[in-house]
Parts: sequence; structure tokens; C-alpha cells
Amino acid sequence: MKLDSDDFALFGLPRRFALDAAALAERWRALQSEVHPDRFTVEGAAAQRVAMQWAVRVNEAYRRLKDPLARALYLCELAGQAVDPHDRQAMPAAMLMRQIEWREQLEQAASADAVHALDGAVQVEIASAQAAVAADLDQHADAAAAAARLREWMFLARLREDVERRLERLEA
Repeated sequence: MKLDSDDFALFGLPRRFALDAAALAERWRALQSEVHPDRFTVEGAAAQRVAMQWAVRVNEAYRRLKDPLARALYLCELAGQAVDPHDRQAMPAAMLMRQIEWREQLEQAASADAVHALDGAVQVEIASAQAAVAADLDQHADAAAAAARLREWMFLARLREDVERRLERLEA
């Protein structure tokens, strides 16, 4: 293992969007067992500091790989198609119109039922975006197309967070 290996190499996994979550979790536990600082107490403080760096690195990689959106962003970055979440590149007009409509629906929703209906529609869109990104990355090896679709997925993820907050307020 090398500290500067990419997350997939660190976990001994192929660079693919599709991952076996159970295998990922199992590999994480095995790596944590290998690098846990408590295993290095007899070797002194320097060895424990190095082990701590490894443990942090393994945990960061695990968090990134287990989150589908973060994993897709990372794969695009590895392929030279980094997506800046703050970049306001032009989106297709149809997507911009849908964004405006969804935001208006969320603002105007007067009941938890209305927000739940919007949440269902947003979840369907997220699943569609995720499937498209997965196909772009794994089947077509087209990180540029995946990066473009990831902007839409990121918007939908933020919208879903807003929907959940609105539901919490309505159901409180």
C-alpha cells in the first residue's frame, strides 16, 4: 500500500462506479485492522503517528467510495474531468426550467403530503441521474459526459436536502 495511491488502488478495487458495498465494507474493516494506531504502541510515537495518517487516509477513502455521488465525482477527477460544485456552468435550458419549477413547488407546498410528492419525484430523478452517470463511467468510459450529468445530480441532491428540511419543519 502507498499513502498516495488512489482510493480504488488502496482498497484493491477496480476503478468503476459499480461497487459491491459489502466487499467495500469488508475491505475497510481489514485495512483498519492493519493500520489501527493501537497495533503500533510498542513501536513508539512515530510509528503511531504514521499509523494514524494511514487510518485517516483509509477512512477518507472509504467515505468517498461508499457515497455514490462522491465516488462518481472522484472517478471523474481521476479521469481528468474534475467537477467543481461551485462552478455555475450552463445547464441545458430544460434542466434549468425544472429546477425553477421544483423550487417553486417546494416553496408553495403547504402540506407534508405535497412535499412528500415532490420528494418522490426528486428521488426518481436522482436514480435516473445516477444510472446515467454509472453508464457513462462504466459502460461508455466517458468521464466528460458523466461530469456534465453530475452537475444535475448535485443539484438534485441539494434539492433533496432542502425537501427533507422542509418536511422536518412541517412534521414538527
